[in-house]
Amino acid sequence: MSASSALSRRGFLGTSLLFVAGAAVACSSNPQGTAAAKGAKVTLTQWYHQYGEEGTQAAVKRYAEQYTKANPDVAINVVWGADTSQYETKLNAALLGADAPDIFELGDFRAEMARAGQLEPLDDVYGAAKGGFNKADLDYLTVDGKLYGIKTIDDVMVLYYRKSLLKKAGVTPPTTFAELVDAAKKLTTDGVKGLFIGNDGIGDSPYLLAWSQGVDLIDGKKVVYADAARSIGGLHQLHSDKSVLLGFTTDWYDPGAFNQGAAAMQWGGMWSLPAIEKELGDDFGVVPWPAYDSAGKPVARLGGWTQAVNAKSKHVAEAKKYLQWLWIKQTDIQIDWAVKYGFHVPPQAEVAAKTPELKKGAAKDAVAIANKNGISFPAEWTQAMQASFIAAAAEIAKGAAPEKALSKAQATAQSALDKQMG
Repeated sequence: MSASSALSRRGFLGTSLLFVAGAAVACSSNPQGTAAAKGAKVTLTQWYHQYGEEGTQAAVKRYAEQYTKANPDVAINVVWGADTSQYETKLNAALLGADAPDIFELGDFRAEMARAGQLEPLDDVYGAAKGGFNKADLDYLTVDGKLYGIKTIDDVMVLYYRKSLLKKAGVTPPTTFAELVDAAKKLTTDGVKGLFIGNDGIGDSPYLLAWSQGVDLIDGKKVVYADAARSIGGLHQLHSDKSVLLGFTTDWYDPGAFNQGAAAMQWGGMWSLPAIEKELGDDFGVVPWPAYDSAGKPVARLGGWTQAVNAKSKHVAEAKKYLQWLWIKQTDIQIDWAVKYGFHVPPQAEVAAKTPELKKGAAKDAVAIANKNGISFPAEWTQAMQASFIAAAAEIAKGAAPEKALSKAQATAQSALDKQMG
């Protein structure tokens, strides 16, 4: 899996890791030229960003052709467009014009798009299937009581650990933050650090620490992450112990540090699991980020891509019917999309349970973790909020007072949220 260095507004902290560097293009599958689409009365335009995995473009065209074959009145014009760094900019511009897509992907679901009337509610598309989706996904896509998107894949993030190294050090997979700190310290030896959470020593950890204390980033119309000063303050201890790997040649979203033995534990994505398994065999396991303490909870972040319907489309009903067919009803397609080109989890629990590749070993454990401990960003979370939050966490890691640093950042984030909500 390749990754573009230029990221969307939440970057690697907010989206699926299905990227490829390349030119910004917008090419159509031109369904009107296919035999199946010649008699179509309606043509839906469906935008995808440029996935990096080989076979993805052919797959989405194949899905579209299958739908038209079963529904001859509707053709699907698949537009395979810009890479992730440019996709959102092009989408925002297109949605303001006459040639806006009927259906499109969102790497970062944004509540403000729903409130601005750009997204069509999809509650009727889910129907009775709603209960089978991960609650974290539903919470993420719900704005003012209505659902505005359908996840196409879940990218589960977990804590990887080397079984042999933990056994040698006499430690068990951590279940609390205190145990994580202790394990990281004991696992740090010559040439090996106990924990890798990112080259900056921060990565996802501020979010995970807050969530694991039971504190969210936003609660209703209020930014509240400063309430997690106690847990986020733990970053300073991790850094003071010098048990955190810094400045490796690859970052947390790549398994290089873990596979090469530079870190005994690493926060990373399930997309890395096949490469880790190939390198280490069964000498690894996965657990959620540990609960901060006995009053907290273990957590695992969920990323992934979402598809939505343009509320101003001339063919809303047809677009919703297609999404229902594609992402609710077609189990085989959902499995194909999740595991045949990358390694992800179908968002419906029933479908994930039917996926052969997810029925054993660490993959099975990761799915269980996603179902039990999955959590997603609030839909109101923005790049500006992220920047101030991560900057505050970096200051805390260096020794700044947690309450002061987080309160200052929170005030900035609250101003941004007030403008968004207003």
